[in-house]
Amino acid sequence: MAGTLPHAVFVETDLDGGTAVAFAGELPGCAVTGSDPTAAVAGVPARVTAFVAWLRAHGETIQEPVGNWYEVERAAATSNGTSRAGFSLDELPPSPAELATWSHWAELAREDLAAALDEHPDAAESTAWLAEQDAALVADLGGSVELDVAGDPIDRLYAARDALMAALAAPSGHGSVRRALRLAIADDLRLADQIRGG
Repeated sequence: MAGTLPHAVFVETDLDGGTAVAFAGELPGCAVTGSDPTAAVAGVPARVTAFVAWLRAHGETIQEPVGNWYEVERAAATSNGTSRAGFSLDELPPSPAELATWSHWAELAREDLAAALDEHPDAAESTAWLAEQDAALVADLGGSVELDVAGDPIDRLYAARDALMAALAAPSGHGSVRRALRLAIADDLRLADQIRGG
């Protein structure tokens, strides 16, 4: 019966000093933040609808999952949010088709962030944490990137993302691929929203 299918939600706690993030397992990068796990999970259905609409607006053909969303796993960010949580789902390597699709979503999310930065160039300094996170994800995938901490923050952001996309394209079979894509998409969209005042 429609409306009763279960869909998995993965919850990251203790991000940025207490924020919770709920991730829709079927849509890597679809995430909602909340003041606590309950608030984050409650926001998932509306976020899924908005995320699917965002993808469709970019020409993606995707069905919106129908049913109820349930928390299935919870993990904490560590070191005051500087190391992001991983979940059991993250260990499943994506198929080649999933990798291609989700890599494209990551490119769309970065374009959305670039548009937000074009609209609000004074927000460039707010991207430092994202460049550092991308560099950490590159290291998790077995690669490396040197970030010019004294250079332009936008150049640093793009250097880190270019390195991340190259590491994702390398045939490593590493278990962190799904996690890296999930975080890259979700955090680009979250930062774009913050820059726009959302």
